[in-house]
Amino acid sequence: MVPRAEFESYYGRPVIKAPSWSAQDIAGYFFLGGLAGAGSVLAAGAHLTGRTSTARAMKVSSLTAVSLSAAALVHDLGVPSRFPNMLRVLKPTSPMSVGSWLLAGYGPAAGAAAVTAVTGRLPRAGAAATGVAALLGPAIASYTAVLAADTAVPAWHGAHRELPYVFAASATAAASGMALLLGPTSESGPARCAAVLAAGAEEAATRAAEKRLGMVAETYRQGRAGTLLRTARLLTATGATTGMLLGRRSRSAAVVAGLALLAGSACTRFGIFAAGVASAQDPKYTVVPQRAAAAPSDKG
Repeated sequence: MVPRAEFESYYGRPVIKAPSWSAQDIAGYFFLGGLAGAGSVLAAGAHLTGRTSTARAMKVSSLTAVSLSAAALVHDLGVPSRFPNMLRVLKPTSPMSVGSWLLAGYGPAAGAAAVTAVTGRLPRAGAAATGVAALLGPAIASYTAVLAADTAVPAWHGAHRELPYVFAASATAAASGMALLLGPTSESGPARCAAVLAAGAEEAATRAAEKRLGMVAETYRQGRAGTLLRTARLLTATGATTGMLLGRRSRSAAVVAGLALLAGSACTRFGIFAAGVASAQDPKYTVVPQRAAAAPSDKG
């Protein structure tokens, strides 16, 4: 009998270095950026359809979220000057460089949209800023998935095709929740529909990611990550269902649905972050997929 292989590196250390990012800062950055970007898309839709209260609330929400997101990023960088230094050069092959430029363009647009909505001044400029923020919003909501997948972390890199869709759907669920929370029920129809679509899309994309990951998907189901992601599924499904069935008639139900959707999205981001850390810390999640990938060439 051949003894079962043990997957360890020299001195019992992991094969790759686990992310040194702070979970609170970077997972929070992922969540807040997604909320901001998807929120700008919903704000533009509300603006175009005459849902003025929801549009104003979502514009202010997006500005607040992107400001907090940038603060979390700068806090993790440690030195505030590092962020403007990233804008010295645009490197299309670097997700961090592209993301920095996206934030630099999106932030002022989201700010102008919010200020003009609150003050009622310069409506044409506000409409233009709303449009720019909405155009950049999907990229803001999903580029952090590309940033994570561009690393060697098995749970992130192995799902590089599906992770942007997971992040975009999760961001849409969060933005829909914010719209239900802040907007009047009479204007909540699009947000309630978006929440249901986002919940379904997130579940489908997550399952596709886990299928592609194979054994590495264990990190999405076990430990802290598993607890967070199961909670995320429950909260997102509850929020979407409650919003659709009761959110139109009951303000209390809309608030509960909105909070559940926001909490579910946050749990998704923190859960995926935890799965990445767990996959980097255990050598088998690096070694076994590499051996499986190399096996066909060895036979040939």
